[in-house]
Amino acid sequence: MTLHQALTTHIQKAVEELFNISIEKVEFQATRKEFEGDITMVVFPLVKTLKGNPVEIGNQIGNYLVTNVNEVAKFNVVGGFLNIVISDAFYVEFFNTIKNNDTFGFVAPKEGEKAVMVEYSSPNTNKPLHLGHIRNNLLGYSVAEILKASGKKVYKTQIINDRGIHICKSMLAWQKFGKGQTPESTGLKGDKLVGNFYVEFDKQYKKEISELVAQGKTEDEAKKLAPSILEAQQMLLDWENGKPEVIELWKTMNQWVYDGFAQTYKNLGVDFDSYYYESNTYLLGKEVVQFGLEKGIFEKDPDGSVWIDLTADGLDRKIVLRSDGTAVYMTQDIGTAIQRVKDFSDVGGMVYTVGNEQDYHFKVLFLILKKLGFDWADSLYHLSYGMVELPSGKMKSREGTVVDADDLMAEMTTTAQTISEELGKLDGYSEDEKAVLFKTIGLGALKYYMLKVDPKKQMMFNPEESVDFAGNTGPFIQYTYARIQSILRKADFDTSISISGLELHEKEKELIKQVQLFPEVIQNAAENHSPALIANYTYDLVKEFNSFYQQVSILGEENHDKKVFRVQLSKSVGNTIKNAFQLLGIEVPERM
Repeated sequence: MTLHQALTTHIQKAVEELFNISIEKVEFQATRKEFEGDITMVVFPLVKTLKGNPVEIGNQIGNYLVTNVNEVAKFNVVGGFLNIVISDAFYVEFFNTIKNNDTFGFVAPKEGEKAVMVEYSSPNTNKPLHLGHIRNNLLGYSVAEILKASGKKVYKTQIINDRGIHICKSMLAWQKFGKGQTPESTGLKGDKLVGNFYVEFDKQYKKEISELVAQGKTEDEAKKLAPSILEAQQMLLDWENGKPEVIELWKTMNQWVYDGFAQTYKNLGVDFDSYYYESNTYLLGKEVVQFGLEKGIFEKDPDGSVWIDLTADGLDRKIVLRSDGTAVYMTQDIGTAIQRVKDFSDVGGMVYTVGNEQDYHFKVLFLILKKLGFDWADSLYHLSYGMVELPSGKMKSREGTVVDADDLMAEMTTTAQTISEELGKLDGYSEDEKAVLFKTIGLGALKYYMLKVDPKKQMMFNPEESVDFAGNTGPFIQYTYARIQSILRKADFDTSISISGLELHEKEKELIKQVQLFPEVIQNAAENHSPALIANYTYDLVKEFNSFYQQVSILGEENHDKKVFRVQLSKSVGNTIKNAFQLLGIEVPERM
């Protein structure tokens, strides 16, 4: 039981015995540095219920706790705040209960509880993954891992946008300019090869537009009449009509891209339990429209198009079927959500990791699914995130100015290598060990920098700043973990015994308090779908450990019990860092 939980129970009992009133919630906060105390109860919320002066109420509860609760050593009241001093014995006893628990803070899923499906990545098969996809993948993967740690069963999925005019553009350019090139013949990853032809199409298209404008056409006319776009539109029709040679080329080029994506995902350290493809899902949802019409949820216009009127809900009218009977993205998303629950019958909720430009789309989607009567529609969440920009500005994939995900990961590894070599702490490493270390540091820097920012915020990514070995960075935390492992390797004595009856150093107590918060942080991060809460908790833990390390002797301590306890405490902190970073998809090196 955590300190919060234990104190809540005792305070509820105190209020009942002192005031003959039951309370459900007790509000705590960290004690301010200028006051004595380990934890502070906020008295103000009780004033109205208990009808008294906050200082008097605080003193009465404080006296009750000191008299009746062994863990409470003393207290003081400042205004409406009850500052509680917890005995050293409580912290030592608590630490002994968790010191051998390698998964402290993680909760196993309950039998029969509904699962959550987390969607992320969802790329187009006409170009490689880029910097924006990296933020998407890291967020989705991390939220899935956090939800798992909080006690949920989780499925990770994505929907691949493998059809449409953009795919045809790459296919057409390959036919015209490809000269039979393949990933094998060029040595390029398949997604990069296909992406190059997407850029090639755009160059040709722009050239044709310029020529038509020079002949007297307006720009809008030129865009519609350019031969390349007309050919791409014809190819899309041929695909939809199942023309064998078009389908064959589509399958071949898409496979190149899937193979390339798989390599990027492996390097990035993310995975999926299932894949959905737009080429299979784009017809889903049409039968649901018929069901919605019968139920009066949808309405048909005179031209045959089908709509849903959400104006009463503060939204607008939304089309779900065009007049020619073809589906729109909304229809497809409705059908895909329903299909996923059919495929995974224990799914009771979904998280969609999609940029904030789609906020409105998901409001509408979730509302439609609720109106259609699906009980799981109340447990849908849009993990909306802001754009990532670089110091050099925005990216454009059509013009080939996008920051490629593979190139960025390679650059991060190189940057980590340069900084590590400058610091000169690589004695005794083989070349292979160095290569692994540089990748661990480089990717750790990238992931931590991306995930420490609240998902909702737009962010600027600065590669060099992220690989700093000081401050709120991945490498700084990894270095602290490696330092702890070094201490453990040097501890040549039995550290398995339980120590009790110690008088704690202030720094030991602060460190235990920080470790104790981990389960609560996981639950908060899961509830808020925010890896940033895990990242910044880990940084706070590491700062606390480094302060402890500088002010308290560990292996040099003469008192054997204290020395054993400090090594155990260091090990527990290291384990918490490792587990927290696991939730962020970040590896920790045993030495640095």
